Amino acid sequence: MSETITAPDTNAGHGYAPDKEALLKRLRRIEGQVRGIARMVDEDTYCIDILTQVSAVNAALHKVSLGLVQGHIGHCVVDAARESAETGDPTIVADKVEEASAAIGRLLR
Repeated sequence: MSETITAPDTNAGHGYAPDKEALLKRLRRIEGQVRGIARMVDEDTYCIDILTQVSAVNAALHKVSLGLVQGHIGHCVVDAARESAETGDPTIVADKVEEASAAIGRLLR
């Protein structure tokens, strides 16, 4: 009995799909933090206190970004590697790796 391997369905979802609700919850929390920073500026809060909150938002966004990168590699790049192996076309996985590398480069700027 031979096992049938099918190409990945590119419409099956994204790497973050299993954690979408948690991701949205985290983004809503960050959105609230940003609104809080705007309120602090409006209320003439001490600048160091505002900077502390900006740092917290940056850290939260960094964590979201890292999760998205992990999801992309674990889902999209792995699927591309599988498809590349099935079709014998190495450019499929190379393109996804290049795409992931460019995204990581943008995050590091």
